[in-house]
Formats: sequence, structure tokens, C-alpha cells
Amino acid sequence: MSLRRRWGRVPRGSLSWRAWGRSLGGAAEEAESGGASPRSQGERWEGPGCRGDLGSGVRRATAGRKLLFSCQPPAEGHSQLLQATCIPRLRASLLRPPSQQLWDGRRSCPCSHWVKEAETTDMTESSVKKLAFTLLDAITDKDPLVQEQVCSALCSVGEVRPVETLRACEEYLRQHDKLAHPYRAAVLRAMERVLSSCASELDKDTASTIILLASSEMTKTKDLVWDWQQAASGVLVAVGRQFISKVMEELLRRLHPGTLPHCAVLHTLASLAVANAFGVVPFLPSVLSSLLPVLGMAKQDTVRVAFCSALQHFSEGALEYLANLDRAPDPTVRKDAFATDIFSAYDVLFHQWLQSREAKLRLAVVEALGPMSHLLPSERLEEQLPKLLPGILALYKKHAETFYLSKSLGQILEAAVSVGSRTLETQLDALLAALHSQICVPVESSSPLVMSNQKEVLRCFTVLACSSPDRLLAFLLPRLDTSNERTRVGTLQVVRHVINSAAAQMEDKKPFILSSMRLPLLDTNSKVKRAVVQVISAMAHHGYLEQPGGEAMIEYIVQQCALPPEQEPEKPGPGSKDPKADSVRAISVRTLYLVSTTVDRMSHVLWPYLLQFLTPVRFTGALTPLCRSLVHLAQKRQEAGADAFLIQYDAHASLPSPYAVTGRLLVVSSSPYLGDGRGAAALRLLSVLHPNIHPLLGQHWETTVPLLLGYLDEHTEETLPQEEWEEKLLMFLRDTLAIVSDNAWICQLSLELCRQLPCYDEAPQEKNFLYKCIGTTLGAASSKEVVRKHLQELLETARYQEEAEREGLACCFGICAVSHLEDTLAQLEDFVRSEVFRKSTGILNIFKDRSENEVEKVKSALILCYGHVAARAPRELVLAKVESDILRNICQHFNTKDPALKLCLVQSVCMVSRAICSSTQAGSFHFTRKAELVTQMMEFIRAEPPDSLRTPIRKKAMLTCTYLVSVEPALDEQARADVIRGCLHSIMALLPEPMEEDGGCQKSLYLETLHALEDLLTSLLQRNMTPQGLQIMIEHLSPWIKSPRGHERARALGLSALLLRYFLEHLRVSIIAKRLPPDQLISLLLTMFEALGDPEKNCSRAATVMINCLLQERGGVLQEKVPEIVSVLRSKLQEAQGEHILPAAQHSVYLLATQHCAAMVSSLLGSPLPLDSHTCMLWRALAVEPRLAAQVLGLLLEKMSRDVPFKESRAFLLGRTPDRVATLLPLSATCALFEVMSTPAAGPAVLELYPQLFVALLLRVSCTVGVQLPRNLQSQERRGASPALATRNLEPCSSAVDTLRCMLLRSGSEDVVQRMDLEGGWELLRTSAGHEEGATRLARAMAEHAGPRLPLVLKTLACTHSSAYENQRVTTTAFLAELLNSNVANDLMLLDSLLESLAARQKDTCASVRRLVLRGLANLASGCPDKVRAHGPQLLTAMIGGLDDGDNPHSPVALEAMLGLARLVHLVEAWDLRSGLLHVAIRIRPFFDSEKMEFRTASIRLFGHLNKVCHGDCEDIFLDQVVGGLAPLLLHLRDPQATVASACRFALCMCGPNLACEELSAAFQKHLQEGRALHFGEFLNTTCKHLMHHFPDLLGRLLTTCLFYFKSSWEDVRAAAPLFTGFLVLHALPRQQPQVDLDQLISALQILLKDPAPEVRTRAAEALGRLVKLA
Repeated sequence: MSLRRRWGRVPRGSLSWRAWGRSLGGAAEEAESGGASPRSQGERWEGPGCRGDLGSGVRRATAGRKLLFSCQPPAEGHSQLLQATCIPRLRASLLRPPSQQLWDGRRSCPCSHWVKEAETTDMTESSVKKLAFTLLDAITDKDPLVQEQVCSALCSVGEVRPVETLRACEEYLRQHDKLAHPYRAAVLRAMERVLSSCASELDKDTASTIILLASSEMTKTKDLVWDWQQAASGVLVAVGRQFISKVMEELLRRLHPGTLPHCAVLHTLASLAVANAFGVVPFLPSVLSSLLPVLGMAKQDTVRVAFCSALQHFSEGALEYLANLDRAPDPTVRKDAFATDIFSAYDVLFHQWLQSREAKLRLAVVEALGPMSHLLPSERLEEQLPKLLPGILALYKKHAETFYLSKSLGQILEAAVSVGSRTLETQLDALLAALHSQICVPVESSSPLVMSNQKEVLRCFTVLACSSPDRLLAFLLPRLDTSNERTRVGTLQVVRHVINSAAAQMEDKKPFILSSMRLPLLDTNSKVKRAVVQVISAMAHHGYLEQPGGEAMIEYIVQQCALPPEQEPEKPGPGSKDPKADSVRAISVRTLYLVSTTVDRMSHVLWPYLLQFLTPVRFTGALTPLCRSLVHLAQKRQEAGADAFLIQYDAHASLPSPYAVTGRLLVVSSSPYLGDGRGAAALRLLSVLHPNIHPLLGQHWETTVPLLLGYLDEHTEETLPQEEWEEKLLMFLRDTLAIVSDNAWICQLSLELCRQLPCYDEAPQEKNFLYKCIGTTLGAASSKEVVRKHLQELLETARYQEEAEREGLACCFGICAVSHLEDTLAQLEDFVRSEVFRKSTGILNIFKDRSENEVEKVKSALILCYGHVAARAPRELVLAKVESDILRNICQHFNTKDPALKLCLVQSVCMVSRAICSSTQAGSFHFTRKAELVTQMMEFIRAEPPDSLRTPIRKKAMLTCTYLVSVEPALDEQARADVIRGCLHSIMALLPEPMEEDGGCQKSLYLETLHALEDLLTSLLQRNMTPQGLQIMIEHLSPWIKSPRGHERARALGLSALLLRYFLEHLRVSIIAKRLPPDQLISLLLTMFEALGDPEKNCSRAATVMINCLLQERGGVLQEKVPEIVSVLRSKLQEAQGEHILPAAQHSVYLLATQHCAAMVSSLLGSPLPLDSHTCMLWRALAVEPRLAAQVLGLLLEKMSRDVPFKESRAFLLGRTPDRVATLLPLSATCALFEVMSTPAAGPAVLELYPQLFVALLLRVSCTVGVQLPRNLQSQERRGASPALATRNLEPCSSAVDTLRCMLLRSGSEDVVQRMDLEGGWELLRTSAGHEEGATRLARAMAEHAGPRLPLVLKTLACTHSSAYENQRVTTTAFLAELLNSNVANDLMLLDSLLESLAARQKDTCASVRRLVLRGLANLASGCPDKVRAHGPQLLTAMIGGLDDGDNPHSPVALEAMLGLARLVHLVEAWDLRSGLLHVAIRIRPFFDSEKMEFRTASIRLFGHLNKVCHGDCEDIFLDQVVGGLAPLLLHLRDPQATVASACRFALCMCGPNLACEELSAAFQKHLQEGRALHFGEFLNTTCKHLMHHFPDLLGRLLTTCLFYFKSSWEDVRAAAPLFTGFLVLHALPRQQPQVDLDQLISALQILLKDPAPEVRTRAAEALGRLVKLA
């Protein structure tokens, strides 16, 4: 477009030469004045009326220079062009030094060259403007995400063409004056973003225009519209970073003398001071001189707040300027330059505005006073401090949120300290009091301001600590002695902060601070404890704990670690997610570990000092953290060297001995999950301490301890088997003692273990284990005197009142007896002879305070000791001691009445008896006390209450009797009877249900007792394993079996059954059947049928025998009577109740069928449907003999195939879908086949008729799909079958499927059935929708598991292609097609016959058949891939023909053809494929965008396979198809269907090599791997980059394709198209611009901006933002 056509004819004189000169003069004047033009930037030059020559400005600018240019006045048509282009350039030239001016005398005026350039530039500006306006029109989108993307796109345009974009935004806002302010704000924010990154590219004119716009927008309304005004302010701030002078000039212009400035102006000035302090600070005097006079005029609080904010930021900017004078433009600036003005402002703020009632204003004033105080003159600050500080402190009482007060106060204090204020000393007490009250306020973690206030207050304390440390400590430390929680906690916080932040000032104050912690250490308040722990942590980092008194701090930490969990507060604090994490114990544990591991200077303080806390009981709760810390410290010491690690016990008298440490750690490990897993921690510490325990233990412990730790890791507290774990620890101890093998060391360890017994009085389980450890240690000791001494002490000091301790003591003696049996028994004997067992008052002193009950407890413990000694001591030694030493001391206490002592007696005798029985010499041992013990046990049992079960005495006594029964001599008959009678009576008479509260425990005890009784009775029976012995047992149970009480009878019968089963397991029982000879006629036979219903079983049984005899002998003459006999037999079966009737009736039917098979089959087929259970059994009777079964199956197949499978109802004649109703005879025959073949004996017959049965049933299944039952049978199905009827489904298709399944099972094809079961094939066969797939799965299963059967099956199937029933053709075609999917077709030489059979069906009238034919042909690719090449032309012809099947755009045959081609193309000859390659590619291309997902997937995947076949060697004509498919494939990666997207991944990966671009192919392979998450945007960006780099000529074609997808019906694809467009443009080069119709593209994207989907609109906006590259 020519300039004349664009602008029209320019009238002569519109721009005079003089006006042009005046413009140049203005430029010269600006150059002369240093950049400040005398003419306002907002004024316009007027053409007409201007007079004069080039102007004085030019003359002044060129004075003293030689003019180097000479121009004629511009031509008529160029006047406006000159104004638009030449004049600005000339002005810019004149502003430069002479050496850099643009024109010289050798060059003419470039106006003639600029005409063409201006035209192009104008066209470009027009495109950018159109882009910008399109986006600006969309700024009003209601979706915030779209609106954000529009702004982002606008910024993208601005990044490339910032000036044009900003001008467009300015013009748009100017033209749309009524645009709502939220959208104006959005445009302004976009402009701000553009300016933030591209402000340096602005020229001054554009900057001036933007400044004027933003200033106007910001002040357009006097009301406060914060969003709008802030956006405009942001624009000014952004411009101000580059053109600070112009922005400040505009802002100063808005400051009118005597008038309050707009609040937004103040805000902008404040923001500028922060954003560009170096640029604003030189203007501060001017700004302050304009603002300060009107401060008093500010009456509204909002205006005052704005003033305060401005003054605050002015001060902060000035302070930044002064702090960085080395980078400042004027390093001579000093604080004095602002001091007077700031003090004037301070006077107003402090004396007037601070008194306001408005809290917000007061806070704004305080915020400003903080930084302002640094700029006040020193003398003024000193003068104001007596008023300023109290004034600030007074506000603490008026404001809840005190953060801003504390922050400002900190700044004021820093200012005061920096000038060395003396007045501060006088204010110190008030300051400390006020700050201390603030720090004592409870902190709510949910309030950030409160937390921030705490930090600012602590900062104030830091300032004061650095300036007046003595005064500060004199104030703080006495407050530690107060009892007030908040005061003490707050003071401790300050102390901790001061220790950390003023370490140098506190260095010589350490002793005073440590001594002041005395009372806080005694405080029991949890909050105080937490604060104390935190102070101690700070002390540790700064060397306090190395001072005298530091050990008390460490001990305090350990004490808190030992706090029990139940004492922790249950209620969590507000906002606390895990209250346990903030508990005193948790904090102490963390502190101890951190101090141990991270503070190097504490290593020599804590090691080995922490060891002394291991053994005291009060520190038990701290064992886990102690062990963990000690492990770390020990490892550090080991790294430092052996000398540093070994403990000098002589130099550390307070440390526990290695024996004490060993015993303590081992015992606490027995409860490994208590105390946060102290077992593992203790074992780790024990392992690492081995050099300090014994030098020989290292290697063994290093291998054993990890195994123990691994065992703990495998379990939890709930799953750990406690006894097994304790045994592992005892084994660890035994191995340790064996390795040490030092009697002195072992004796010392045993002594220490005994000393620790009182420490575990409150932990019975651990004390029990400690006793076991003592027994193990004494067992390893070689000194008998030491052993007996310790055993005596244990007996004398044991706490016999505690049951667990009695048990532990007994275990100790038992373990010790393993090695010291004689000494253990001797010590027990001495103790028995002591006076403790006498009931007189003159007993030993150690027992003089014990009551009679206590003596019984002692006896109980002693008796248990004997029992454990017998149980654990060596068996070869025990037998000699049982009667003489052990039982002699036990039996003398049998006359007791104490229940606990009784239980101990029974338990001990039980252990003694078990020890005797388990001895290898038990068979030859004659136990003389056996009868006595049995009698005593029975007395204990009889003494128990008969109706309740309270103690385990019965159970233990019965177990004892069980062991005693097997020992010689045998009990006499009377004793045996007494035992049986007494034990039965003690159990049978118990109440049926436990009535106590602990019913669960009672039930468990009852079951255990009952099992003990069962074991006793079976043991007695084993001793007399004869019928007489069993009879005796039953006789004893007989009274209880006849008891009137139900629970007694039930128990007795249960025991009887148990004894009978036990007896029968050892006997062989045989039953002889009896037969009677037949001798009757037909009348007798009918009479016998009547006798089947006789209630007397013997009569009916005799009748069945006679019937079968008659049928066997005379059945041959009964052919005509077969239907009558079958009918009578069926009716009698329904009436008869005897179990023997049905087997006899089955035999009768079998006998008749062997003689009259056809008649029997016809008669049974006449039975009504559904078949009752008796009829089913009769059918099964026909399968007991293989030859008969084969005959019956053949007859049933004939019956099933003779009649039509269904009849169509008359509804079809009326135009509706026909209703198909099954015919009865085939249905009955199908049901009969199922019953016959369900009999295992029918197997050989089924194998014989395998192909006929399989084909017939498969055809039966196919033609009954969707077929209904006759109405009379439907009604029966709805009513539900009676209990006598079979539960099998009568629905025709289901019945056929079940029969086919049964046939396969019976023929040995269980694998086929199982495969179908797993894959759901049977259910698919039953339904119309899944029948075809079901037939396919059946063929697959047959090919895999029944291949040898297939040749005969296929031979039988050969004639089915001409079946009149379409369903049968479909089913058989599906079956045959799938067989080609397996190599069985080739292995069995069935390939040719299968292909011929499928070829015969290729022109079938049914589309499903034609489709399945194509599938079968394609299956050749997987079944016989090596045969594809030979049949390639035939296969390809069929597939390509399938692509053109019918006119249906969604033809299933075409779909199958595409799927088949995808499988075959890799296997056929390349030449065979090449001739049809282009046709296929063109034919499938429309399917890429098909509405049906299957067609899209198949066509795209086939396209990928076609590319794969080419292997980078495709013809140009096909390459064109590849290129044409790129865009659809890329866009369909966002297809809503995952299968389509997956197909696109594959196709693109295959296209890569054909494009001959390694980078693109590599990108496809990297991003499009199957299973890998695709970041679509990143991938598309990479792809477009390579496309535009290697195929720049494709841009137009790709964009055209994208335009097509702008109208896609899928939202994701529609959104991907503009995204693709944007990335293409992003990577396009300028030379590709002619390929793009930019206007068309912008218009299309403009339409997308109105799309209903927000995602589409977002992508369209993003694409528009990138089009600027082509503008």
C-alpha cells in the first residue's frame, strides 16, 4: 500500500518548513539545556501559523560548529512522513555529540529512503497493533485463568515489540474510556510487566506518553480504587527505573502548592523510593519541600496513612542511599541534606498524628518514625528521646498487634545507640519493663504477627545487651527467681536470646548466669521446663556448661528425658500439629542428642560423664536418648584413638562399673520396645562399649548384636515372642561368659546383678529376667562357695509376696541347677530346714515380722524352685534325685489349704512328672511315689468347687496325672476308675457359661482344662487299647450322657466321640453286604415298586433288591413297559424317604437301559423341565458303563440336532423384532447330555464322541444366544424351583454352555475349562454382546490345551459355512479365525484347510462373518508368521478390499482390515506392499478424525506401521502423506481417549526415521516412550523447534492443518491446535513470513477466544502472544 493511498493527499502547507525547523529548534534547545525540553511533552506542534527559519534553537545548538548538513524543504507528499520519522531522528541526532550525528554533508536527506521503510514499518506496526487489540478485546474474559493468559500473551508481544505494544495499550485505553476499572487495571498490569523487562528499549517520547497515561489513570478518580490505582502506580514505578527524571517530573507536576496530593501519587513516590533509591533520593528535597507544607492540611486518616507510608519509604530509601554511597550517583550526599525536612515531618507525625484515635493511623505513624529516627539530627534525636520512647511505649497498651511498635522501637534504639545517646540510660528501666512485659505475652503460633513481634522485641533486647549488658542482666536475672510462669518463661527466652546474640558481651557474665538458673531448675511447670532446656542448649553452644555448675545443667536435661509419657500434657496447644513433639521430654531428648552430636566442645564434657546416669532408677526413662548420645560420643572417641576411648575408672569414681553397665543394659533390653525402643539402643551401646567391658568380647559382640537388632526390626511390640527374645538374650549372656571364661570376672558380674535386684521392684517383668540372668551367671561360675552364697542371699532377700518374683527366683534356681545341681539342692535343703517353715513364733530374725500367710508364700517359692530344678537340670541326674531330694521336700506340704500354695505344688509336681517322662531312662524307672501323687492330685481336684472354674489347679493336676499314667508301675483298676470318675465329675458338673466379668479368660481356662481332660482320658485308653477298655470309658461317661442337663450331655457326647475316633483310628472295620435271589414276574415287580414307600426300612430295602433282580433276569421282555416303569419309578422316588432307595432306582434304570436303550432315553426325555433331582440321578445312572454311555450320548445328540433350535413368534410379522422361543426336545436333550456327562464314568464315552459332541454343542450354543424359554417354563423360573428340582440354569444358551463345559471336563480338557474360567469366556458365550469373543477365547484355549483334538473337530466343522443360521456361521468363523492365531494350525498341518474355509466365507452376506474372515487372515501373522510371505498377495488383496467394504463410514469390516494390515505389513514382501501403500495411506487418512475411538486408534496405528515398514526409504509420494499426517498425529496426542493418544505416540516414533531428521526422531523417542508421562507442552515445543529448523517450508502447511483443528469437537484437541500454532510461530524464522496469512490466523484465533472452553481460550491467547514474531 502506497503512502498516498494510506494517508490520502496531503494539502500543501500542512507542515511548513518553518514548523519543521521549529521542531528541530526544540530538539536543539533540549540538547543545549541538558535534556530538559522547554516545551511540555503533552503539547502538539501546529503546522499552519508557524513562522521563522530553522529557529534560534538550531542556531544555538550549532553555534561554534560547522553545519554538516544541507537539505531542501520536503516535497509536498512527505510533510507528514517528515513529522513522523525525520524530525524525531534529527532531534535525536542533534542531542548527540557532533562525532555521533547521523547526517553529514556527503549524505542527502534520507526521506526518500524512509518512504519505503516507513511503509513496511507501518504495516508491521499495524499487525502488532491488531494482535494487541485482539488480546485487549479478550481482557474482559470472565475466567480468571484465561484473563491471566491474555495478559501473559500481551506481555509476550510486548517482550518482542515493547514500544508498539505499549502504544497499542495506551491507544486502547484512550479509545475505550468507559472500560471498567478492573480490566483497565489488568491492562496496566500487563504494561507494567512489559516495562519491567523492556524499559531500556523505550524512547523518550513513548516513555513520556506512557507516563502521561499512567498518571492520568492513577488520578482519574479522587476516590480510592486501590486495584486500578496500584496498577497505574506500578507502571510509573516500572518506567521510573529507567526514566526516573521524567517520572519524577510528572509526579512533581501532580504536586500542586497548597493542595493535598492524590493518595496514589504518594504511594507511587513511596514505591519509587524503594525501587530506585539512587534515582529518587536526589529528588527528595524537592518532594519534601512540596509535601511538608501541606502535611497539616491532611485531615482524612487515609491521606495521613499515605503520607506516613511515603515518609517511611523515603527514609528507608535515603538510608539505603547513604549506606551505599560507593554506588550512589552523588557520593557527596549526607544525612544532613534530609535532616531538617525529616524533623519537620517528624514533628507533625509525632506531636499531632500520633495522638489520633484511629489505630491504623497510629501504627502507620510508628512505622514511619522508626526509619525517620535514623535521619534526625543527632541533637534533635537526643532531645526527642525522652518524649519519643515513652510515647512509643505507651502505645503498647492501646494496640493488640504490637509488631509494628516493636519493629519501630528497635529501629529507634539502634539509632539512639549509633549516636551514643546518654538519654537512653535514663529510659532504660522503662524500656526493659515494657519489653519484658511484651516477651511475657503467650505466643500463639497461629498468629504470624505475634511471632514476629516476639522476634522484634528480642532484637530490642539484643541492642540493649550490646550497649548496657550489666543493666540488662541486673534487670533479667532477679526475675528468674519469681514464681510467675509467664515472667519466668519470658525471662528465660530473653536470656537464651542474649546468650546467642550478644556472646561477646556475655563472656565474662557466664558464672552469674549459671548461678541464676538455680531456682528455674526446680520449677515443675512444663512451659518453664521447656524454656530452661532451650537456655541450656544455648549455653552448650557457647561454653557455659564447661564452667563450674555446668554438670547440674546436664543432669537437668537427663532428668527431663526421663519424664514418663503419662505426665506429658494431653491437650495440644493451639496450632500445634503434634503435641508430643513439643513436650518437655521430646525437646530434652532432641537437645541432648544435638548437643552430643553437633557441639564439638561438649564431647569432653559429656564423655564419660553421661555413663553415670545409666544405672540410677530415676533415670530409667532417659535410657534410650542416653544410649544414643553415648554411642555417638563413643564412636567419636574411638576415631580419636584408643587412649581417648578407654575409661579410667579410678579417675571417675562416680561412674558405674563395667559389670553394672553390662547388667543394666542387658536387663533393660528384655523389654525392647519400652521407652522409644530402648532395647535396640542399649544393645548398640553395649556393643560399642566392649573395650571398656572386657577386651575379649569385641569380635563376638560385633557379630551377635546386629543379629539381635535385626530380630527386633522384624517384629513389633505386639508380635515379639517375649520368651523367645529372652532366651536369645540369655544365650547372648551365656556365650559372653564362655568367651570371658574368667571366674573372678563372672563372680563380680553376678554380685553386681544381685545388687541391682531392688532397682526393678516396680518392673516385675524385667526383674524376672534379671533373676534368669543371675541364674545364668551363677551357672557359669566355677566357685561353689560363691554360688551357694548368692543363692542363700537370694532366698533371704526375695520379695515373696510378689508372684512374678517367686517365679523369677524359681527360674534362677532352675537355670543354676543345669550346672550346679548338687549345690542348688543342698542350698534349698538348708533353707527347708530353717525355722521359716515352722508356725511357732520363734523363727529366725529375718522372718520375725512375717505372718503365717507370708510363710506360705515362702513355701510356694521354694516348691516352685524344686519344680524348676527338676525341669531344667540334666535328665540323667534328675531321676536319682526326684524321690530322695525333690519330692521329699515337696510332698510334706500337700496338706495345705492355701490356693496359691496348692497351685505351686501341682505345678511343681507336673514339672517333675514331665521331667521323668522325657528322660531316656523313663521306661526302666520305677516310680514308687506314683500312686501317692495321683491320689494327691485327685484330692486337689475334688477339693475344687464343683460348679465353677476359678483356678488352673484342675488343669495342672490333670496334666500331672497324664504324665504319671505313662510311668511305671501301672495304676490298678480301682485307681484308674477313681481317676476317671473324679476328673469327669470335676468337669461335667461345671456351669455352662462363665458368669464372671472376665468371661474371656474363664472360657480360655475352661477349654484348656477340657483339653487336659481329653489328654488324660486318651492316655488311660492307650494303656488298655481293647474293646473292654473302651467299654469301661463309655460306662463312666454313660451317666453323663443320660444327664437331664443339656450341657452335661453335650460334654459327655463330645468326649465319647473323641474316644471312639481315637479307638477307631487303631482298628480296621469291614462290612459285608447281603443279597437276595430274584424269582418274580411283572406283577411282583409292580408290587415291589409300591413297597418302596414302606416306612419299615428293611421292607423297602428288600423291595429294591427284588426289583433289581427281576429286572436283571427278566428285563428283556419289558420293552413296552419301559415308559410305565420309568414313570412309576420317578413317582415313587418322590414319595420314598430312605437313603437306599435312590441308588437302587439308579441301578434299576441301568439294567433296563442295557436292554432297551432307545426306549429308556425316549422315556426319560419325556420328563418335565426343569429336571428334578431324582430324574437327574436317573440320567447319571446311564453313564456307569462306557459302552452304554456312548450309546446314550449318540441318541441324545441325534435328538438335539433333529428339531429346529427355536421358533420365531408372530411379533416378527407385525414389524417388530422377532422373539425366538426355544423348542423343547433339543432343550431336554441338552439338559440330559449335561447329566450324563457329569458322571465320571462317562469319560471314555465322551472321548469316543469328542468331535461330534464338541461341534454339536458349540452350534447349539451359537443358535440359542438370545433365545427365550417357552412361556410355561418362564413362569416356573420366575416362581423359583422347588427344593427337589435341580438348581441348574434352564435358560437355553446357559444350559448349552454348561453342557459344553461339562463335556470338556469329562473328556480330560480341564485346562481348557480352567482357561475359560479365568478369562470369563463362559460368561461371554452366554451373551449376545460377548458371544463372539467367547468363541474366540474357546478356540484359543483349545489350540493351547487340546490341539490334538482339533483335526477331527475341524473336519466336523467343515460343512457349517453353509449353515442357514447366521449365528452359527459367525460362531464357527470366529472359532476358525482364532485357530490361525496359534502355531497349532501349522503344527497339525491345518493351515491350508483353514485358509480355504475362511476364503469360502469371504463373500458372506453377514458383515460380521466377513469381518471375522479378515481377522482370521490377519491372525496368520502371529500364528504362522513364516507363512505370511507365501500368501502375501492373497492376504493384502483381502485386507485392501476390506477397506472399501460398503458405504458405511464406520464399517466394522474396514476397522478389521486396518487392524489386520497393521499386523501383516511387516511380514509380506516389500514389493507386494509397495503397490498398495499409497492407496492404503490415502484411504485411512479420513479415519484419523473419526468420531469413533476404535477407528482413530486403528488408522493411526496402521499409519505408524506403514512408516515402520518403509524404514526411512519411502517414496516421495508416500513421504507427502507422512508430512501431511504430522499435525493430526501431534494434535491427537491430546485425544480424550488414551488408546488414541498411545497410537499417536507409536505412529510418531515410526514417522521419525522417514523424515530424515535425527534430532526430531530422537525427540520422538525420548518423549513418546510408552508408559512415560508426557509433558505435552515441552514435547510440542521441542518438536516445533526441530520442524522449523529442518523443514522451514512446512510452516504454512502445518498452520493450515492447525486451522482445521480449531473447529475440532474435542476440547483437548481444540486447545492443542492453537498451542501447536504458537510453538510453530515461536520457532519460525523471519524469512518464513510469506508462508503465513497472518490476518487469517489472527482472525481464527480471535474466534477461539470466544470458545466456551476456558482451556481453548487460554491456548488461543497464548498463541496470539507468539504471533508477534511474524508481525
